[in-house]
Amino acid sequence: MDSLLIADGSVVAELGAAGGWFTLHLARRVGPNGVVYAEDIQPQMIDAIRQRVQSENLHNVELILGTPSDPRLPSGLDAALISDAFHEMDDPADRSLVVTLLGNVARALKPNGVLGIVDFRPGGGGPGPAADQRVDPERVIAAAREAGLQLIQREDVLPFIFLLKFSKASGREFQ
Repeated sequence: MDSLLIADGSVVAELGAAGGWFTLHLARRVGPNGVVYAEDIQPQMIDAIRQRVQSENLHNVELILGTPSDPRLPSGLDAALISDAFHEMDDPADRSLVVTLLGNVARALKPNGVLGIVDFRPGGGGPGPAADQRVDPERVIAAAREAGLQLIQREDVLPFIFLLKFSKASGREFQ
């Protein structure tokens, strides 16, 4: 969250929010003056987040049921986060889905907004998905570039996890 400059009052989205672990942390970080859009394509995940948000008495979380290619995010995001979910979004048989998805995220970002993608590095070892389900960071970077995003930071966060930070490519118009 620090790397994405998420602070009090920020407007952020988590894509592939699953059970909402990051959503809750984001909601606390942005505070009552900020908003967190928790997006997932599975209705049962949205229901799970709804229950967690209610039990935590958080009022700054909006739930969004997206599609594989359109997260249905509003415009004006300071940041968007895809954590431990990109490997599920990226279909090697149909690259256009993830490129379209990332293009839709780019359109939702403010001009200085950022997208952070955190996932498990290829290879064996450590926690996370099986080695054959992990995505190569170079594949993520290529899809993001095709969607009109530019890599601004690449970091190995932990021994098995990478962080890629993107901004809108300069000179690129998003409709």
